[in-house]
Amino acid sequence: MTLHTLSPAPHTLHGTFARDRSPVLVVNPGDTVRFADTLDVSWGMEPPTDEVSPRAKWEPREDGPALHGPVAIRGARPGQTLAVHIEAVRPCAWGWTYAGGPSMFSDDLNQALGLGEETIQLRWALDRDAMTGTNQHGHVVKLRPFLGMLGMPGPEDGPQSAWSPRATGGNMDCKELVAGSVLFLPIAVEGGLVSVGDGHAVQGDGEVSGMAIETRMDHVDLRFELLDDMPIATPHVRTATGWATLGFGEDLDAAIATALNAMVDLIAREERMPRAQALGLASLVVDLRITQLVNGVRGVHAFWPHGSIGRAT
Repeated sequence: MTLHTLSPAPHTLHGTFARDRSPVLVVNPGDTVRFADTLDVSWGMEPPTDEVSPRAKWEPREDGPALHGPVAIRGARPGQTLAVHIEAVRPCAWGWTYAGGPSMFSDDLNQALGLGEETIQLRWALDRDAMTGTNQHGHVVKLRPFLGMLGMPGPEDGPQSAWSPRATGGNMDCKELVAGSVLFLPIAVEGGLVSVGDGHAVQGDGEVSGMAIETRMDHVDLRFELLDDMPIATPHVRTATGWATLGFGEDLDAAIATALNAMVDLIAREERMPRAQALGLASLVVDLRITQLVNGVRGVHAFWPHGSIGRAT
């Protein structure tokens, strides 16, 4: 198996997904790609120094977040599932968070939160050895880095916005996508065409201010595998502690329906039982979590802990 390295360059950066975008790298199943020195979501190369000064950025080639890729996997075709083994996620030494001001929440929620026009900026120094972040006010948080954006284009023609997640991944903002997890995505186009970006040093479920600790990544290592025997219609994640199935929709009910349907299917398949039994057990051991509220659609993931369903001996 081969380790490939992909660094930021004009031809490797873009702001939308597209099924007809030419890959910048073609790899074999089983290969690992190191995405090195990824830009932050706003195409930034350096941290903000205060709340008003400009900072060094790449000039966006498209209206959208900074994406790196796309990478094609040789032999990938629609109907298969792509397994993305997240082998390493190492952030850079800085990050930032904004809160307040115009929000991506609904007007009712903005009003309930008492949000006005004032914004604040938190600037973070990241200790990658201790895995902590410290801001300019002395607050310290533990880091749990992951990519907010990891996905492929859907089957539609033309540019596809990278801001909203889809069945084939994208801007999922799911904090379970840490090193050691495996992301499973349905493939919709030949080659898959994987793009990544939006480094997060840590984020809570919901991403309630609209942002995580936004950061560049020193490197993210992803190993790609093609599966013919795992038909899925929405992203799945296998973590060290359990399974998650993701759903996206215009409201939380729609997102819940997608995530829960996928989880019931997963339990029924893994435990070899009818869906009605799987739903009954899911009500006992599965948690519904709000993935994110801020990407144009709502995101929910259902989480099933490993070992929570046993068998009598």
